[in-house]
Amino acid sequence: MSEQTAAPPKPRQRTFFGQPFALANLFGVEMWERFSFYGMQGILIYYLYYTAAQGGLGISESAAASIVGAYGGTVYLSTIIGAWISDRLLGAERTLFYSAVLIMFGHIALAILPGLTGVGVGLVLVAVGSGGLKANATSMVGELYDPPDDEDPHAAEELASRRDAGFSIFYMGINLGAFVGPLLTGLAQDKIGFHAGFGLAAIGMALGLIQYTVGRRYFRGIGSRVPNPLPAAERIRWVLIAAVSVIVIAALVLSGVLTASNLSNVVVGATVVAAVGYFAVILASRQVSGVERSRVVAFIPTFIASAAFWSLYQQQFTTVAEYSDQRLNRNVFGWEFPASWVQSINPVFIIVFAGIFAAMWTKLGERQPSTPIKFAIANIIMGLAFLAFLPISGGGANSAPLLALVGILLLFTFAELLLSPVGLSLATKLAPNAFQTQMVALFFLSVALGTAMAGSLAGRYNPHDEVPYFTWIGLASVAVGAVTAALSPWIRKQMAGVH
Repeated sequence: MSEQTAAPPKPRQRTFFGQPFALANLFGVEMWERFSFYGMQGILIYYLYYTAAQGGLGISESAAASIVGAYGGTVYLSTIIGAWISDRLLGAERTLFYSAVLIMFGHIALAILPGLTGVGVGLVLVAVGSGGLKANATSMVGELYDPPDDEDPHAAEELASRRDAGFSIFYMGINLGAFVGPLLTGLAQDKIGFHAGFGLAAIGMALGLIQYTVGRRYFRGIGSRVPNPLPAAERIRWVLIAAVSVIVIAALVLSGVLTASNLSNVVVGATVVAAVGYFAVILASRQVSGVERSRVVAFIPTFIASAAFWSLYQQQFTTVAEYSDQRLNRNVFGWEFPASWVQSINPVFIIVFAGIFAAMWTKLGERQPSTPIKFAIANIIMGLAFLAFLPISGGGANSAPLLALVGILLLFTFAELLLSPVGLSLATKLAPNAFQTQMVALFFLSVALGTAMAGSLAGRYNPHDEVPYFTWIGLASVAVGAVTAALSPWIRKQMAGVH
């Protein structure tokens, strides 16, 4: 009787909360990036419009809001650049690494370069770097759960089953960084000065970069593939295009055509042109079937509803930030906390309610509202959130109750959870086979458009006469939601079987 030699057991692999250990590295770098991103953004508008005696640059509040809105819109526009570099030149992993380096140098520029020079250099580097990191970190998390070709079916199925949990852990890192960042940078700004706050954001990103560099060995090929390499013969052409673009932008700034006050409007216009061009290319393509074309048409009203939502939601960093500084009573037990701390309220609500919403959709199953209805409800809730400012409007400086603003930001959170998690999913479901990436880019363009619009709209906010602003913005958002709901049956029909 022959003896069979038992196969040696596979070595136990190191894990991170039961997930592939490489997730820890992506969790960490995203957490530190969000720490620096929201930490810097939490004090940015104050740095722009505070007087020189207060440590700021002393520009007008409308111009400050325009800069913040344009910067936020450029972050999302840059996700397209980051995805292109990843797909055609470097692969996701190297693009993420170099993007993190850009972000760190951007925060350093804000911390050490004086005046608008530091703002210009710093925000451009942070925006481009954040777009590249944002696009590729999510892609790499997904790739962690793509089993290798030689994986046995049971192991592959088990790995795939952990994907949602892995993404939940990853997004927890995002919100943890978003929560802590404004608290610490705001405290540094309050006690030492703005450049100390920006320097703290730079230190946070440096820590994330060091951690990421040490952990790169755990990726083992994850993110290294370049899906569609750019032929060497075309590289010079693209370098020239990039150089000409930089020269044109510099010329517009130097000639006074592009100013701080109209910056967000320019980004809005550029984003609209890009979005219309994307839709036109997709709809006119011969590679798109009739059913696919119908689905792209269905995406148009949801694109508009998404942009409208973000134009209100992203006012957390413009109108709400200004409101927190000038109208909110921030006195707690005799101590006035920094205005930037208000930016940490929403991440706490996201951490608390994200799981509840996910469980609710799972429980409802097919009975849950359709995607267009979720978009409609999100816009209606955002409108109600702005209308909720009315009962506390018209008071004196720093008189608005903190609890009321907390309740308003809770409405922001509910609206976000109705629209944001399903937006990218909808884009992938409605995308034609030949334009998968472009449809995802279109969703990011809706975010970019809304974020830039948030800067343009906030320029019209007057803390001394705020009732008209909150009234018209709130009613307009409710109207967008109502129209989206009315169009919902037609949108679902055009979606041709996609739910």
